Amino acid sequence: MLNKTPLAVLLTLAAAAAGAQARTELTVYTALELDQLKAYQAAFERENPDIAIRWVRDSTGIITARLLAEKENPQADVIWGLAATSLMLMDQHDMLAPYAPAGLDQLSPEFRDPRETPRWVGMDAWLGVICYNTVEAEKHGLSKPTSWQDLTRPEYRGHIVMPNPASSGTGFLDVSAWLQQFGEEKGWAYMDALHQNIVNYSHSGSKPCVQAASGEAAIGISMAYRGARLKQQGAPLELVFPTEGVGWEMEAAAIVKGTGKDAAARKLLDFAISRDANELYNQSFAVVGLPGVAQPVQYFPEQPAAVMIDNDFAWAAGQREAILSEWQRRYDGKSEAR
Repeated sequence: MLNKTPLAVLLTLAAAAAGAQARTELTVYTALELDQLKAYQAAFERENPDIAIRWVRDSTGIITARLLAEKENPQADVIWGLAATSLMLMDQHDMLAPYAPAGLDQLSPEFRDPRETPRWVGMDAWLGVICYNTVEAEKHGLSKPTSWQDLTRPEYRGHIVMPNPASSGTGFLDVSAWLQQFGEEKGWAYMDALHQNIVNYSHSGSKPCVQAASGEAAIGISMAYRGARLKQQGAPLELVFPTEGVGWEMEAAAIVKGTGKDAAARKLLDFAISRDANELYNQSFAVVGLPGVAQPVQYFPEQPAAVMIDNDFAWAAGQREAILSEWQRRYDGKSEAR
């Protein structure tokens, strides 16, 4: 009698291969932090085993530029985790497909495109922060800043790093916030003074805090999420939320127009605003799009909204190109090499 086990094994493998081939692969463009991608993907694919995510990840400005360059021949199916101001810019170019995800009525109104059928939906808010290395500060005799204006004092010359707003969403939220807070004339004057104390402008929003944590710089203008994580890991950091308030930005999601994988893309948008997804976001961010979900996050303010400026996202999106052009004209000489 013939042994049927090899044939059974072959049939099993063939069935598994066929199942794998049947999975829809979504190309998802993102600026999420690398240490967030695995958990987000696992949670989505666990609920949607017939869909696989292929990430294309880079800093906000780089992903935004790439999407705009691909406008006539889109390569992405979905955007999951990119600044809302970037998605507003893409919407102006008619690059986003309208879709109302399941549960949209539960989302906070400010965390969605206001049209009845939105082009984008919000996920969470990330905040700017000053990462202050207490060890390096003591070594160099630097006092702890409490405001943005403090950072223009001569004592900090050569001790500050911050992100380049052309490549970093964190850098852009800082610059656009200063222009809104101080007014355009005083905002540029403030950045002129700050520039004198800057060592360099990085192409990553989290890098300045990483540099401060390692002692490469005493002060990093960065994102609160990265500062909190590094402090949890034992870095000698204090997180300073300046008295004038901090800029912030929404991470958002959207379907790229013309994807051809509409059913799978819609499932991802449904998940992106679900309670499960918002609970994942809350592991990193103190403010999320679904009311009643957010729990306090260690080292963030108890009331995050109290330090967040009244941010005009439509203005920031509309002025983005002009702001970046002027910023690069004035300060790009100190940007790190790409």
